[in-house]
Amino acid sequence: MVNLSGGITAWKDAQKPVTTTSYEWDAFTTKSGKTIKIYSLIHASLRLIYDGKEIQIDPVGKMGDRTTDYGQMPKADWLMVTHEHGDHLDKEAIVTLTGADTRLITNQRSADILGKGIVMKNGDKRDETGFTLEAVPAYNYTEGRTQFHPKGRDNGFIFTMDGLRIYVAGDTEDIPEMADIKDIDIAFLPCNQPYTMTTDQLIKAARIIKPKVLFPYHYGQTDVSGIPAALKSDGIEVRIRETLR
Repeated sequence: MVNLSGGITAWKDAQKPVTTTSYEWDAFTTKSGKTIKIYSLIHASLRLIYDGKEIQIDPVGKMGDRTTDYGQMPKADWLMVTHEHGDHLDKEAIVTLTGADTRLITNQRSADILGKGIVMKNGDKRDETGFTLEAVPAYNYTEGRTQFHPKGRDNGFIFTMDGLRIYVAGDTEDIPEMADIKDIDIAFLPCNQPYTMTTDQLIKAARIIKPKVLFPYHYGQTDVSGIPAALKSDGIEVRIRETLR
């Protein structure tokens, strides 16, 4: 037995073994043969590992009775926050994941709340080391819902990594701007009425975007089990991950 003062932090610093949580992940290959691993953590929280780099999107440590221990993960090279809501922005998780070289990229409201961050607005594009990042609109348009996610405030993100394009929609409905989103390999589309899309809206959005692989996410108690069959004839592979409910 080894006793260390300083608790679990000292234990990890001494490189002692710790119990790790197993998260569901999917692997994809870029045009030059590099691997991208996408971990489905909780609800809208995603972790990408690409070319040895760590990317965390909307990290949240606790949702209901479910938790993600970010302390067991490496510090993030990039942290992306789509918008300010508590199921997307978690200050504690961001502190845990932030290292000396972490780049935090957010919308304006999230940067205001956090007191830091590289701000992207709808339509902005950045060349990061090894990939490009686009900020695209994410909002509600249905009467009675527009207060949840007003037009122009929040972002979805499109990553282009060695030719592979990943669309993380954030909280949005099937907005007209989706017609401008092209050549998507992997899409994460939200389905949690009244805050985001109904299943019918999600199916419509998928047919507009035409991703090769679709992950419904952020879906809470919404029944998404019928989506794979609905999109089968469209040639869209639907992967449902329980952790993304």
